[in-house]
This record gives sequence, structure tokens and C-alpha cells, in this order.
Amino acid sequence: MTSLGGAEMVDWKLAVATATRLVRPGPEVSRDEARAIVAELRRHAKASEGHVRAFTRMAPPVKDGDAFAGDTPVLVVDRAGWIKANVEGFRAILGPLLEKMQDRRNGTSTAVLGAVGGKVTGVELGMLLSFLASRVLGQYETFAPGTGDLPGAGGGRLLLVAPNIVHVERELEVDPHDFRLWVCLHEETHRTQFTAVPWLRAHIEGEIQSFLGETEVDPATLLERLREAAQSLAGGRPEGEDGGAPSIVDLVQTPAQREILARLTAVMSLLEGHADYVMDGVGPQVVPSVTEIREKFQQRRARGAGRLDAALRKLLGLDAKLRQYRDGERFVRAVVDEVGMDGFNRVWTSPNTLPTKAEIAKPADWVARVHRKSEK
Repeated sequence: MTSLGGAEMVDWKLAVATATRLVRPGPEVSRDEARAIVAELRRHAKASEGHVRAFTRMAPPVKDGDAFAGDTPVLVVDRAGWIKANVEGFRAILGPLLEKMQDRRNGTSTAVLGAVGGKVTGVELGMLLSFLASRVLGQYETFAPGTGDLPGAGGGRLLLVAPNIVHVERELEVDPHDFRLWVCLHEETHRTQFTAVPWLRAHIEGEIQSFLGETEVDPATLLERLREAAQSLAGGRPEGEDGGAPSIVDLVQTPAQREILARLTAVMSLLEGHADYVMDGVGPQVVPSVTEIREKFQQRRARGAGRLDAALRKLLGLDAKLRQYRDGERFVRAVVDEVGMDGFNRVWTSPNTLPTKAEIAKPADWVARVHRKSEK
């Protein structure tokens, strides 16, 4: 991978090894239970396809007479599998940024990075991944390259993290079969978004690469922010000391990046809010206890897991992600209430019909721009 001053910037293999070693063990289940859980998640993922497509009226392009989802496998993984998948994703998406840092290296940053070293950075990244790996229930990986263990190059892949799903269903004391289907509905919605809207993947990737291309952060500064996050996780900073510490995404320095980040925030709010809206919309028909699940899950989201968890959420920008679920769901609900599902689906027409960050907060403005303008 990219190196500066002869030193590898990130030891990716060590990041995987560190995260895998540090990640908390999952809930105790017997071998037979584990097999049954994996099989059930696969069934629910398959069943969710039909439920989501019928409710959203979205479907992948038709190829040879059949709906074609592309190379988008559904993979049930453990925490180590999630870690490996995400490291591959980081390598793919951050490659251009690391190359830019190499081109811009100077004596100071080279010296600092030489001292930090790729192995130290790999350990720090591994610590962060170990924290996240026990919290993610599912993920649609849009950009990660496929590997022998984790296929899916080019078309994305859906990951369901079985031990985390089991952990949360036990913690909430909800019906496990209903909860597993409910999670699958959310993640399948993301899969449908990207397979039914062919331009969406390239659009988001282009925005991310534009954002990274504008980065003016010194490599040492970026690594220091990673170190701060890792130190928080390790307890190296007293509780409450992080107070006003910025998140990693707060490294934005240029006006161009702020504009790009606003657009990315809007589209991610749309995608997350749409998934929440769909999982609850489909729920009453196929998930009998959906009301109880939603209420308990929202309470869990709101309270987090303590002060350390709250500090890390802020530093990593995860508090912003929680707002995306809430604000995006409100946007989708308001638009569907006003113009119906088909009217809402105009949002997928082109990048120009995606809502702006301001329109996420004021859905009527999006309706006025996209619908009323077209009706004149």
C-alpha cells in the first residue's frame, strides 16, 4: 500500500489482526443454534427482496426476462468477517487520498510518519474496527472489491453480522425471528436502492473521490485524529475530556469540501431514512411485533452504551449518522404523505432530483422543486 518516506502508512494486515484479536466475543450459541441462525437470516434476506420491491415499487433492471440484481451476494458473517470486509473497503476508497499524501510529503510529515510507522497506524485502525465490529447489524457494501472469502466485486454485497443481531435481540428481549426479519428489511432496502438505481453507486463514489481530492490535511494531522479516536477507545483520555473535540469528518477545511459533504450528508440521510421508512412500512404485514421492536430499538439508539460510547460516537461522526436516520425518515414520510410512493420515487430519477441538505429539513421545498416545477 502507499508509503511515505519508505514507511508504509497503514499496515492493513496488522489492522485486521489487531481488530480480530481485540473484538469482543459474540453471544454464546451452540453450533446447531449458529447454523439455524445463519440459515434463517439467509431466508429472511431472500424473502425481504419481494417485500421491499413491492412496497417501494423499485426493482433492478430486467435482464433476459428476469429482474437482475447484479453481483450482489448476501453474506452472513461474524465480527471477524465484517472487519476483513471493511478493511478491504477502506483500502479501495482511500487509495487515491493516500497516493495524494505521498505526492505531497515533506520533511516534517515524513519524519512524523516515519516515527509513527505503518504498524502503529495499523494497530490504531484495528482498535477502532474492533469497537465498531460489535455494533453493526448489517451493511450494504457498495465499493469494496470482492475477495475469495467475500465475493461481490463490482456490484456490492450485503453483509448481515449474525452475532450482533443475536446480541441486540437478546438485549432488547424481543421476538428473535421478528427482529431478524426486521433487520433484513432495512438492509435489503439499501441493496434495492443501489441495484434499482444504476447511477447511484457511481454518483456517490464520484462525490467521495471529489471530497478526498480536495483534502488539504497534512498526513500527520490525519493520523493524529486516528490516534485520538484510538486513545479514547483505550481509555487514554479521561472521561469528558473530549468535550468539544471534532469528529474525523470535521477535518474538512475547504469550501469545496463543505459543499460536497453537504450533498453527501443529504443523500446518506435519504438512503438511511428510506430504509427505516420501508422497514416500518412493511413491518405490520410481516413482522407482528414491529411496534415493540421499533420502540425498544429507538430507545437503545438514543441512550447508546455509556459515556465512552458517546465520546466515540462524536469523534467518529456516528452521532451524525443517527441524525441521518431520523431526519431522512421524516423527509421520506412527509414526501410520501404528500405525493405518494410513485411521487417520492422521482427522487431516483437523476442526481439533480436528489434532495439537498436544506430540503431534507424542509421536504415541501423538494416537492415544490421537483414536482410543481415539472407540472408547469
